[in-house]
Amino acid sequence: MPEAQLHRLLAWTSPAYPTGAFSYSHGLEWAVESGAVRDAGGLTAYVDAVMRRGGGWVDAVLFAHAWEAAGEPAQLDAIAELGAAFRGSAETALESHQQGRAFLQITRRAWPHPWLEAFAERQGTHPVAHAVVMALACAAHGVALVAALNAYLHALAANLVSAGVRLVPLGQTDGQIATATLSADIGAIAEAALATGLDELGTAAPGLELCAMHHETQYTRLFRS
Repeated sequence: MPEAQLHRLLAWTSPAYPTGAFSYSHGLEWAVESGAVRDAGGLTAYVDAVMRRGGGWVDAVLFAHAWEAAGEPAQLDAIAELGAAFRGSAETALESHQQGRAFLQITRRAWPHPWLEAFAERQGTHPVAHAVVMALACAAHGVALVAALNAYLHALAANLVSAGVRLVPLGQTDGQIATATLSADIGAIAEAALATGLDELGTAAPGLELCAMHHETQYTRLFRS
């Protein structure tokens, strides 16, 4: 990958990129509160479920299709509309939409491109999914799809592991072991997402959705989802 594209991808998937990702746990906080996640193994299983059967899987497929459609406004807008609606709870919708809006705003300023400007103008105040916006930015700036999708999934896993380290709590070494374990499967998940059509897209993770819904009324919480 050319250095300029690599630097963009590293910046956009860094925890320092100000999208507010650190403030979301995708229902993990309730899973810890309820005792469903108690250790590094439980954390790894939870994040794996997010990426294989939950919101992470949905985002992976949407990311691939949005990247491919980046130069076709009508097709991209249809994918953006689907991405904004494809959430099972209010908090996971907030998680995706707020990060998507922040990513679009920041990237338009720091790495402007006509495709991003046109997309922002067409969408107006409509909610946009983080996966769709990042895919568009990657396509616009020439970041290869396979690398971009793998990086997106790795950033998702790393963020949830970071939340788990604080919530369980776990040591930093356990957190890195969990990240390494999850990373070993990211390539296969990305490959499967690239081969999945939008008509085939779906999830089968009711436990994750219930955790996110219970989190909405959790009495004491650190995270927004």
